[in-house]
Amino acid sequence: MKWTEVLEIAIALSEKHPEQDPTQLNFVDLRNWVLALEEFDDDPRHSGEKVLEAIQQAWIDEVS
Repeated sequence: MKWTEVLEIAIALSEKHPEQDPTQLNFVDLRNWVLALEEFDDDPRHSGEKVLEAIQQAWIDEVS
């Protein structure tokens, strides 16, 4: 899984952390959780605020 696979990351996070409200998650924790996903295999330095925002929004959309 790469940073560009925003929806796939959001789905994986919602499955791994079903109790988490994605609207209450800060970007530091979100980035760490993405990096901790077993399926994730991309350069950690390629994450930026826009990518994290997109992942967070996809996660919000997924659980809404």
